[in-house]
Amino acid sequence: MKSVGFNFNKISIEKFSDNFENLKINTNIDILKIKEIKSDFIKPEEKIIVVEFNYIIDYDSKIAKIEFFGNILLTDKSKNIRDILKKWKNKKMSEDFRINIFNLVLRKSNLKAMQLEDEINLPLHIPLPLLKKQKE
Repeated sequence: MKSVGFNFNKISIEKFSDNFENLKINTNIDILKIKEIKSDFIKPEEKIIVVEFNYIIDYDSKIAKIEFFGNILLTDKSKNIRDILKKWKNKKMSEDFRINIFNLVLRKSNLKAMQLEDEINLPLHIPLPLLKKQKE
């Protein structure tokens, strides 16, 4: 399966407090919709689907909240796309497909989230590596 597009449709960030004591950060990814779309740019034996998603980073809701809404365009062989759409009718996905989608969402969204967190002075939701002086 190939990713042929990734778009954010909405990005929202709100900061409610500067009190970061006992900070707990929760993240959640939801797949909202999976549907086939028509395109003249793919091979006849392939199909294309759009996966709509929501990714939320919740800083204990009293501190801050970041939300991303977007979609991913994927192309694959017609049979594989049919299997994905058939499972989605029952709001189910194969483990491999789910992991691939979540990794795409995390890769793109976390970079944008860290930039936004820096701009409004929030602690990063993912710790960055730090150098430390070696003990003698």
